[in-house]
Amino acid sequence: MKKYEVPALPYAYDALEPYIDAETLHYHHDKHHKAYADKFNAALERYPELYEKTLDDLFRDIEQVPDDIRMAVINQGGGYINHNLFWESLAPKAEGLRPKAELAEAMERDLSGFDQFREKLTAASTNQFGSGYGWLVKGSNGKLKIYGLPNQDSPLSLGHTPLLLIDVWEHAYYLKYKNMRADYVNSIWNIINWEKVSERFAK
Repeated sequence: MKKYEVPALPYAYDALEPYIDAETLHYHHDKHHKAYADKFNAALERYPELYEKTLDDLFRDIEQVPDDIRMAVINQGGGYINHNLFWESLAPKAEGLRPKAELAEAMERDLSGFDQFREKLTAASTNQFGSGYGWLVKGSNGKLKIYGLPNQDSPLSLGHTPLLLIDVWEHAYYLKYKNMRADYVNSIWNIINWEKVSERFAK
């Protein structure tokens, strides 16, 4: 039976400074993400056959998860996969970079261009009530959408393909930014891994 483990960060803990500090990354990755993984595995151990599904399939068909562990899978498993995606969505020295051609064209088509996209995702993230994420997703029709979701809910369960997320749980920013969520969200734009986001869109 396989178990889900927290992947190593694809960069050093201090590589995202000054936008995200090393201490926050240590706590966020080593403590919070690991806790989600451990609790996700604890839920799946009751139904080990669920390990045979891919994570995407598990969340796209969340209603087929047994009732007694479904909320644990949504909350803990969602925390696990959302953080996997979040780490990959960031990159050092990404200031000034933009989406690649295919994604840029889709933003122009569906969201009135990059500047409007950035404004809308910033608003969705900053205004998300309580804990959660701002999301850029690709719908089943191939069109881009932006919205916020609470807690660890996944767009996969809505039939959408996640492309980019901004984590606005307090543990993602409070050590450095305190209650200034908007400052944190604005700083994230300096470290977006547009190569990875564009790659997700092209799949």
